[in-house]
Amino acid sequence: MSDEAERLLRRIEAIESAAADNRRRAEAYEQTVEEMKTVTATVTSPDGMVTVVSDSGGDVRQIKFGGRAGQADPAVLAKTVTQTVAAATAAAARMQAEVVRRGLGESDVLDRVLAREPAAAPPVPVRQEPAQEDRFFEGFTVFGRGRR
Repeated sequence: MSDEAERLLRRIEAIESAAADNRRRAEAYEQTVEEMKTVTATVTSPDGMVTVVSDSGGDVRQIKFGGRAGQADPAVLAKTVTQTVAAATAAAARMQAEVVRRGLGESDVLDRVLAREPAAAPPVPVRQEPAQEDRFFEGFTVFGRGRR
């Protein structure tokens, strides 16, 4: 076999190998996409008052309240719901990152997602009476004459 023929043969083998690698990657990608669709995370608050189910898109699919939720202060319950939703969506994101890592390999971005802890929810604002200067427009009507 001539040198030219051997070179062409090696080139054809390299192309076939690359095509096989691309097929494997495409199959891994498709499998990863399908697996991503099924990711759900269920997180229960430490006090057991709230359970949240979040899906692969970060959407909340379900919120369940434990028996003590009915007796909880509304501000505390709201804060617990907010924190549990944040924890569930973060857990779903971490699960997605694991699916991607298994299917497509390592990545710095994945490492950062997996290392990230859910941020603490901001404090629940408590409604307070407006200050005296904020009451200036109380009772004011646009269509009437000045104040009511």
